[in-house]
Amino acid sequence: MRVAGFTFIRNAVINDYPIVEAITSILPICDEFVVAVGNCEDGTRQLIENINSPKIKIIDTVWDDDLREGGKVFALETNKAFAAISNDVDWAFYIQGDECVHEKYLTLIKSEMQAALNQPKIEGLLFKYLHFYGSYDYYAESRKWYRREIRIIKRNLNVKSFRDAQGFRIDNRKIKVKLIDAYIYHYGWVKPPYGIIEKMQNFNLFYHKDAVKIEIPTSATFDYGNADNLKHFTQTHPKSMLLRINALNWKYNYDPTVKSTHTFRQRILENIFKITGIRVGEYQNYKITA
Repeated sequence: MRVAGFTFIRNAVINDYPIVEAITSILPICDEFVVAVGNCEDGTRQLIENINSPKIKIIDTVWDDDLREGGKVFALETNKAFAAISNDVDWAFYIQGDECVHEKYLTLIKSEMQAALNQPKIEGLLFKYLHFYGSYDYYAESRKWYRREIRIIKRNLNVKSFRDAQGFRIDNRKIKVKLIDAYIYHYGWVKPPYGIIEKMQNFNLFYHKDAVKIEIPTSATFDYGNADNLKHFTQTHPKSMLLRINALNWKYNYDPTVKSTHTFRQRILENIFKITGIRVGEYQNYKITA
């Protein structure tokens, strides 16, 4: 069984993406790793080269800024990386530049791939998610945050990234997946106030074609109160993230007494989920078959 990792990235230094940590978190179970590096102005390509692994294959790309409406360019760049994976690969493991996998899950993930390798009814593997918010000490859990996504797919299928590269489709239909007991750790919202505002502005540039970048003062503040339902994280983070975590030079203080921003309807739906484990009306870009 051969496994390839794949991802896309652009301006990881400017945007403070933990892309090296993301790649190295799953590199041990990959036979190759394709990184589509877009036209950068900050030395991102050198950052990837410095991983210094023979498994890494960099493809240089140019982002089509005319396709930024709705994040379409993210899907296009993901497809470029997927297309560059070797034909003899069995499984393709996708990870985004602000995601990591804890090493404690790698053995399980590999065994799940092996078990599903010759099962046609399983086309991909579905992961659970932890969305860290504000700091590495808290994660968000509510209807505002997606709780599952496909991150492993079979290489020989006609897979295409869907919408803004959050998930995948095969011939524009939902992928048949198995939900596995492993988590993706999402760190995209762990930033100081200035960094969060900068991130939101940069995302806005790639979701709205008429968006214009403006200068943000370093003294700018951000209201972290919109996270809703933060929980204290008491376990360990992936080893690949430890240097970044230890270098944190700011403090996020969460006040657990802050009232939820949910509407009455949302609170009812959240209570149903707590009691039954069923999230009514949840968007699912996949079909669980195993």
